[in-house]
Amino acid sequence: MPLAPSRPDDVGLGTVPPSASPLAERDATGRRFLRGKLIHSLLQHLPSLPVAARRAAALAWLNRPGHGLPPGAASAIADETLAILSHPALTPLFGPGSRAEVPLTGEVGGLVVGGLVDRLAVLDDRVLIADFKTNREPPADVAATPVLYLRQLAAYRAVLRAIFPGRPVQCALVWTQAARVSIVGDEFLDPHDPNHARHAA
Repeated sequence: MPLAPSRPDDVGLGTVPPSASPLAERDATGRRFLRGKLIHSLLQHLPSLPVAARRAAALAWLNRPGHGLPPGAASAIADETLAILSHPALTPLFGPGSRAEVPLTGEVGGLVVGGLVDRLAVLDDRVLIADFKTNREPPADVAATPVLYLRQLAAYRAVLRAIFPGRPVQCALVWTQAARVSIVGDEFLDPHDPNHARHAA
């Protein structure tokens, strides 16, 4: 039975936060829908640059006329993106040796898991992954994370544990619209682990 956690569609597992509407949910700049996508792109590409060069590169890209950002918006978006990149728990994810958009496939608990990890870092003592959620409102706290997202991360974690036995796998969600980071601990993922689900069946 295949499982594609990047596109979960099992309605029995609950809903996901509604997508932000470009018409109904605008901030003062009127460009809220675009904002999350811009942050997502910056998170993909800025880590390849030296830390000292990232803000200037972000501003140069954001200030391109094609983005249509009003005065001051580029600076605010750049600062929020850099805050994510420098988040203490995520620093290795955006450092040397980290990778963006990593295809991940494996068999866990009789299921074939396939997906695309937005950010991956394999360290000597642990593995870190982050999944970006663009144009979705973040939950009030980690405990309120939609089950579909917990299932997605748990599936990725299970595959990576099999590839890197003995190394803890730490997971995070990055909500680009709000420039917010949620560190999702094992206590939230364990109930959704494919191996757990198989033994409970």
